[in-house]
Amino acid sequence: MVGISEAGDQNIQCSCLGNESLQDVFVMVSREEWGARATGCRSELSRPANVLVVHHVPGLECHNQTVCTRKLQELQAYHIHSSWCDVAYNFLVGDDGRVYEGVGWNVQGSHDQGYNNISLGIAFFGTQEGHSPSPVALSALKGLISHAVKKGHLSPKYIQPLLVKSENCLAPPQKGRQKKGCPRIVPRSAWGAREAHCSKMALPAKYAIILHSAGRTCSQPDECRLLVRDLQSLFLDRLNACDIGYNFLIGQDGGVYEGVGWNSQGSRTEGYNDIALSITFMGVFTGSPPNAAALEAAQDLIQCAVDKGYLTPNYLLMGHSDVSNTLSPGQALYNIIKTWPHFKH
Repeated sequence: MVGISEAGDQNIQCSCLGNESLQDVFVMVSREEWGARATGCRSELSRPANVLVVHHVPGLECHNQTVCTRKLQELQAYHIHSSWCDVAYNFLVGDDGRVYEGVGWNVQGSHDQGYNNISLGIAFFGTQEGHSPSPVALSALKGLISHAVKKGHLSPKYIQPLLVKSENCLAPPQKGRQKKGCPRIVPRSAWGAREAHCSKMALPAKYAIILHSAGRTCSQPDECRLLVRDLQSLFLDRLNACDIGYNFLIGQDGGVYEGVGWNSQGSRTEGYNDIALSITFMGVFTGSPPNAAALEAAQDLIQCAVDKGYLTPNYLLMGHSDVSNTLSPGQALYNIIKTWPHFKH
């Protein structure tokens, strides 16, 4: 629906919010007050949320409660028709300076795939690109953020991606993740792979399994190529494996690195190696998740596998810990993949 461009380790404030100290002042319009339809959203939001995502919704300009209420009713109907369980945001802010309750504090929104379970999603009504929301709308947002931190809904150390893409509510509804081309895959020859031969996969694979390598991470292509090479040496020289243990590896540079590739078996998911595509994020992700570029690369790779016939369309997505006694892929990463399509615990 809408996407995060980047989520770093620092609290990055959007320029429209300024750096003034926040005050807990805003007016909330409840779901009952704006006439929300009853829905069945049940996925709980982690508390406190670690990420704040701010959107804008072109086409929904409103400057008083009557118009904002009607626009929000239309938006909820649109989102439900588009296959979400409710309006996609936790809260919305109108140019009338009021905060409108979306799914609220305790329920996951549908505003950013991969971050819904750990983020508060707040949208401005109708703000055009290149234009700031009204002063009263900005003030209301600041008050809402202050309240969220004080009440434990939002971590005081929250991160805020600087850029998000807007939603075009006038576009035809699109179900599921928008189809994209396959990501650029760094071939074995480019990272200096040693020659090796493993057993063949049974294609199309029936499972996609997410892992982490549990070692150091990388954020630059040269650094990632070296890390993949070192991981292959670990598997060949110390673990006596036939090759590096993964089909593909993902770096924090957003790169996809060919491990044993599409046609050969990995060695890290015993009982599933011949029927599962193993995708590992390079690093340790128990406390903090991979960045947005890495998460998007993995999702694009999975969709590519389906499009190319390497992964069955009705595949099941699982974490390494679902099939082995391991901490992989790390709790922070596991919390994210649980929100992805086809996840099966």
